[in-house]
Amino acid sequence: YLSLLSDQNYRIAFRNTILYALVTVPGQMACGLVLACLVNSVRRGQTAFKVICYLPVITSWVVVSMVFKYLFMSGKGGMVNYILMQLHLVESPVSWLQHTWTANLVLWLFGIWKGTGWVMVIYMAALQGIPQEIYEAAELDGANKWQIFWNVTLPQLKPTTFFVIIMLTIASFKVYDQMYMITQGGPGNATMTLVYYIYNVAFVNTPKYGYASAVSMVLFVLVLFVTIIQFKGSSSND
Repeated sequence: YLSLLSDQNYRIAFRNTILYALVTVPGQMACGLVLACLVNSVRRGQTAFKVICYLPVITSWVVVSMVFKYLFMSGKGGMVNYILMQLHLVESPVSWLQHTWTANLVLWLFGIWKGTGWVMVIYMAALQGIPQEIYEAAELDGANKWQIFWNVTLPQLKPTTFFVIIMLTIASFKVYDQMYMITQGGPGNATMTLVYYIYNVAFVNTPKYGYASAVSMVLFVLVLFVTIIQFKGSSSND
């Protein structure tokens, strides 16, 4: 455990894990809530919209990781670079996966896109459970749509929001698939996360099972801390 404190690769993995959670959790929640409100307001074709938005969630991690890797490919062959150059937003292709923060940005965007559909479904279920009488009372009081959303919808979604935050945070601590498929932790170790670091330490090159177990315990403490918050929050909501 003491050697973890001086391990540069561990510090990078810990930093990336925390940053991934801080970026993707609010991102998924914001996008999911917006989609839920939009789809919930649709009267025709609502099921089709829900299926389309939920498709990324059930699609194989391997498949969509390869798609994202192709989209952000270096050079003019990558679709994102091609579009940006056609719009004259960049003069030359961006090496997305060869730089620390652009590579992390790709992984953050991937995480948000992949999980937004799940958040949307959870929020839609909560929205449909809000009594219409509350909205009618707010309209009679002269509240506009924004005031209704801010003062009626969001407070009614508070228990659901708390649940979503906890579940997404725990999931973000365990992120691994896209790092392995898209960047392999690179460039260097710039996109390494705790789970990917545990895998490398335990099974790549010279196995260090004890050291990997120590890193696993750190991850366990993080997840346990979030879980305790969830239980206390659930008790207070009850």
